[in-house]
Amino acid sequence: MSKNILDLRPDNAVKKLGRSKVCLLSSRDIFNVLKSENVIVMANNARIRHVIPGILRAARELDAVIAFELAKSEGGLTGGYTGMPPKVYFETVVGYAEEMGFTLPFFIHGDHVTTKSPDPKVVGDSRALIEAELEAGYTSIAVDASFNETPNNVKISTELGRIVREAGAGLETEVGEILGTGVDARITSVKDALDFMEGITANGITPDLLAINNGSKHGNYKPGEEVHIDLKRTKEIFDAISKWKVGIAQHGITGTPVHLLSRFADHGVRKGNVATLWQNIAYKHLPPDLSKSIKDWCEKENKDIKLATIVFKKEIDGIPDEYRKKIEQEAYENAREFLVNFRTKGTATKVIQKLTR
Repeated sequence: MSKNILDLRPDNAVKKLGRSKVCLLSSRDIFNVLKSENVIVMANNARIRHVIPGILRAARELDAVIAFELAKSEGGLTGGYTGMPPKVYFETVVGYAEEMGFTLPFFIHGDHVTTKSPDPKVVGDSRALIEAELEAGYTSIAVDASFNETPNNVKISTELGRIVREAGAGLETEVGEILGTGVDARITSVKDALDFMEGITANGITPDLLAINNGSKHGNYKPGEEVHIDLKRTKEIFDAISKWKVGIAQHGITGTPVHLLSRFADHGVRKGNVATLWQNIAYKHLPPDLSKSIKDWCEKENKDIKLATIVFKKEIDGIPDEYRKKIEQEAYENAREFLVNFRTKGTATKVIQKLTR
C-alpha cells in the first residue's frame, strides 16, 4: 500500500502547518531521491517577498522541486538585513503556498549558519539560531564552519549537525570559505573535502550536501569581473565523496552565464542557490519615488543596497499591485529559465512517486 506524501513531512513542520496540504518535506528525503539524478534543486533566497509567487508559479508549471532559504545574515534571530527572522520567513513562504494552492514538494532551508570559531559562545549563538529555525518549521539547515581549519570545522559541524539530524531535517555542510565579489579565496582541494568528510562521518554524521569553493562568489559580479567556476575540480570532489552519496551545493549563481548553469548538474551539483538575482528584480520594479528614497539612503549611509531592505521593508511590502505584478512576472520568467537549465522539470512527481512506493 502506497504512503501519502504529506505523512512524510517532518514533525516540526506539521506542528506549524496543521491541516494544511502544503508539502513541506525534509531536504534529506528530497536529496535521497535526487542525488543520483543529474538535476539541481533551485534554492531561492527571497529577501523581498514579492518574488515568491513568480517562483512558485514557475515550479508548478514545470512540476519542479524547489527550496526557499535565508542565510544567517539575511534572516537571523533578529531578522538580519531582510527583517525576516525564521518565524516570519516561514509564514511568508507558506502563506504564499497556501494562497496559490501550491502542493508540490519543497523545503525551507536555513542557509549559512556561519560559525567562525569553536568558541562556546559563537557555537552557542549558532545553536540558538538552528533551534529557532527548526522551531519555526524549517526542514533543512546549512552549518557553515568553513572559516575554521578542518579539525574545528568537523567538530562544530558534528555538534550542530547532530541537532539538525535529530529533528529529521536535511543537512548541508561547507568546506572552503566562499567570499563576496572582488575577493579571492582558495579553491577547495579534493583533500580538503575528503579530510572533512572522513572526519564528520567518523563522528556518525553524514551530510546530504557539501558546499565547496569552486570559484563562485556571493553577490553581483563587479564591472569587468569575470566568472571563473572550476567545474573540473567540482567533479573531482563529487567523485571523491561519492562513496558517502553526498551532492555538491553551488553558491553564487547570480551573474553566471546560462550556458554554464546547464553543465553544473553533470559535475555533481545538486543544489544551486539563487539570491541576489531576486533582490535585483525586486528593486528594479519598485515605484520611482521609493527607488529614489532607497538610492538616497544608500548614498548617504554609504551602504550596499541589500542593507536597505530592512530599513524600507514596510514601504517595499506595501507597494501598489502594478509594481508587485511586474516583480512577480520577471521572477517567474527567470525562475522558469533556471529550472529548465537545472533540469528539474518533472522532479516533483518523481520525488512523490519514489517516496510513496
